[in-house]
Amino acid sequence: MKSIEIISIPVTDQTRAKDFYLKLGFNMIVEAPFDGGQQWIQLGFPNSEVSITLVTWFDNMPPGCINGLVIKTDDLDKEIENLTANGISVAPIDHTPWGKFAAVLDPDGNRLSLHQGR
Repeated sequence: MKSIEIISIPVTDQTRAKDFYLKLGFNMIVEAPFDGGQQWIQLGFPNSEVSITLVTWFDNMPPGCINGLVIKTDDLDKEIENLTANGISVAPIDHTPWGKFAAVLDPDGNRLSLHQGR
């Protein structure tokens, strides 16, 4: 094995979720139909080998079940300022011995943690 490539994020409405993740700073990698009416939506950060896909087809992954996907940033305060300007709510910063964290919920309640290391 080599690396994590794609992380599935369960959502109810792919279009609404796509808009949110684009505002969060992701870029579109692929948006294409497949398998009789399904839509493959894959997004990622610039220069990152890991991406996400917005899924509606996994029965064992109900929308909102993701908790703890961590997104690295070099300047958490600036990220919070930019996200707030884009209409995204960010929880207060949690200061820990291993860095600062701030939670963001997507439209389905999937919890993402923004992290700036020490």
